[in-house]
Amino acid sequence: MYQYTDFDRQFVRARADQYRDQLTRNLAGTLADDDFRPLRLQNGWYVQRYAPMLRVAVPYGELSSAQLRVLATIARDYDQPSAAVYQKAQLTQAGFGTGKMPVGYGHFSTRQNVQFNWIPLDKSADVMDLLATVNLHGIQTSGNCIRNTTSDERAGIAADELVDPRPFAEILRQWSTLHHEFAFLPRKFKVAISGAQEDRAATYWHDVGLHVLRDDEGAVGFKVLVGGGMGRTPVIASTIRDFLPWNQLLNYLEAIIRVYNRWGRRDNLYKARIKILVKAEGQRYFDEVEAEFKQILEIDGAPHTISQQELDRVTACFVAPTLNAPKAESSLKVSQILRATAENDVEFGRWLKQNVAPHKNPDLRAVTLSFKRLGYAPGDATADQLDTAAALAEQFSAGEVRVTHDQNLLLPWVRCDQLPELWQAARLAGFAKSNIRLLTDMIACPGGDFCALANARSIPIAESITERYQDMDELHDLGEIDLHISGCINSCGHHHSGHIGILGVDKDGREWYQVSVGGSDGSNLSGTPVPGKVIGPSFAASEVADVVAALLDTYRSQRQSGETFITVARRIGLQPFKDAANRVRHETGNNETPHNIHLVTADAMTD
Repeated sequence: MYQYTDFDRQFVRARADQYRDQLTRNLAGTLADDDFRPLRLQNGWYVQRYAPMLRVAVPYGELSSAQLRVLATIARDYDQPSAAVYQKAQLTQAGFGTGKMPVGYGHFSTRQNVQFNWIPLDKSADVMDLLATVNLHGIQTSGNCIRNTTSDERAGIAADELVDPRPFAEILRQWSTLHHEFAFLPRKFKVAISGAQEDRAATYWHDVGLHVLRDDEGAVGFKVLVGGGMGRTPVIASTIRDFLPWNQLLNYLEAIIRVYNRWGRRDNLYKARIKILVKAEGQRYFDEVEAEFKQILEIDGAPHTISQQELDRVTACFVAPTLNAPKAESSLKVSQILRATAENDVEFGRWLKQNVAPHKNPDLRAVTLSFKRLGYAPGDATADQLDTAAALAEQFSAGEVRVTHDQNLLLPWVRCDQLPELWQAARLAGFAKSNIRLLTDMIACPGGDFCALANARSIPIAESITERYQDMDELHDLGEIDLHISGCINSCGHHHSGHIGILGVDKDGREWYQVSVGGSDGSNLSGTPVPGKVIGPSFAASEVADVVAALLDTYRSQRQSGETFITVARRIGLQPFKDAANRVRHETGNNETPHNIHLVTADAMTD
């Protein structure tokens, strides 16, 4: 993983010191809340429904075991609300299986960050100091700026990878951090980058998506996508360049964002994202970007051209780990041992199929630890679980983990001969459920239990579905299904890209849920990226699990050999799924159709 330089460390430390000074002045009353707000936001500090929420940046998803242990310390020592906040939240919050408000947790987000929900603001500078000791921070995880760049969790190790995207992601991080021109854009700006044949980074759903590739002569460059996004207006990104030479990446991004910064809808927050500009202007926007790029090259002197020397310098910071020598056994013998073990243990065999992925190095594998378990919100980890994940990383993965787009953790450097031992250790820790890419490996945002912007709760819906589908035989029979849940139209749970998507809406203060079918994120499992389509009127919370069951029953009754849910949905169309959902409404006797639905459109808000 990336090795921080002295400059990196000094920068993070200085930023923490700067934040402490800002917080001290705010608490003393000499820095007004309105003036402090943009400063705390660009350091990752929100104010949510009950307490501040911290978003810790994890560039392109890489974490060391030392960083995980510091995150565990923060969860254990700081993620604790005051007595007054705790009492207020306990009286209001519901939906957790234990009935106890979850504190002392970290939460893995779809953008490969880590969030905490209960840290008192007067402790926030202490937390920033602690993060800085392991080169972590919250810089630009909020605000109208260029956010944390995300990538394929298997970047640098994937068997289907054409070019390692991590050096370019790091160059992007260094270029965009505190960029003076792009600190106050019309809205937030998100970039995703992938170098593999399979798009595991959902690049088509981002403001800018980058595919690293090679042309017919073997030269490295980028396919550049622009104008993707979710929210109240789901848009699939358009290709603006089929092949951009790699050394012009920053100059071209400068042109893309400068045109957006110039023409983005600052007069209308609901239409401020770049997707609206691209959709409205089309070719005119593309032409303006090309004209701006030409000026940057010919008049400005191409100031951000990446030299080979700079690329080599950054690439050298990604040090491949030195692994302990494997046991003196041939690859063939290891394969035979794994096969025999899988035949004797059905669950181990399923785990190998669902949780273990090929690696560039044939002697290694990438292993996903499942953080989708009954009794926990998707992506949540207690302090002890974070410590346990760190220990597993140290024992089996050279001290490194990756945060995945699907809110799990991945061990990128696992020796094949250690897979049985890792399986046993992960099972003991509760991380070995073989549900990766299956129904219960769902994406869900924190929803109304935490977020001040949410229309409805996501976690109780996720819990009710997870509780119903605990039979592993049934889950594996259903096959690979993307289920995504959002608590509001901002789509933090990526409901638009779910094979089954669930969106929380509000009707006169009551929670209702829209259900969509047929969305995809662009991965091999999902195929062409496309937003799902709503299958009917909204459903009450008590109906949602029944609706999901009806959709799955329809799929089972219609599928042909080898078909998955998404292929069946595309073959038979939406009507059979609509009919099944409507039968649920009829059988429950709930004929109330919600009108006056209110959508909290914080898609247009900064905080």
